[in-house]
Amino acid sequence: MTDLVRELDGSVSRYDDVPVAGDTVGRLLTELFSKHWADVAFGPVIEGAAWEIRLTQAPALTMRDGYLTVDTGAWHFHLCVDDHHARGDAQLAAARRVARAAFFRTDGGTCVPTSWGLRLWNGRGEQMISIYFPSPFYDHATETRRREPDWTRTALWEDFRARWVAAPV
Repeated sequence: MTDLVRELDGSVSRYDDVPVAGDTVGRLLTELFSKHWADVAFGPVIEGAAWEIRLTQAPALTMRDGYLTVDTGAWHFHLCVDDHHARGDAQLAAARRVARAAFFRTDGGTCVPTSWGLRLWNGRGEQMISIYFPSPFYDHATETRRREPDWTRTALWEDFRARWVAAPV
């Protein structure tokens, strides 16, 4: 499913959904955080707060009761990406689990003209995490805007989107 959304700031986001059944989201995130952890920034992004976290070393990844844990040693986070038992409460388990995952491209942003990413929502429609892929407009090594865009930097997002939007369950 492709969705176009006009955001409150006037930017436009195009969302391409990823199947969320089975372990699809867990496999996608495991590949992303085990092989490309240095290339992405992530965190919740809601009106009034944007967490742009970058890892400085490869995290340890574990799965337990449907939760993927990304552990840096000093801190960690959990995402419910697969079936979870929630003490036998099916309604609570459904609220916690990823209910929607979508790759997005947002045009007209305030920091850069376009951003590329992946966003997850839980069963209540609340955002769980946004993951930002390398931007042709931004050099994260120097934390500066590029004079000229480097379009090769969209390759990782394009590869993941091409493989996971139509991913088999």
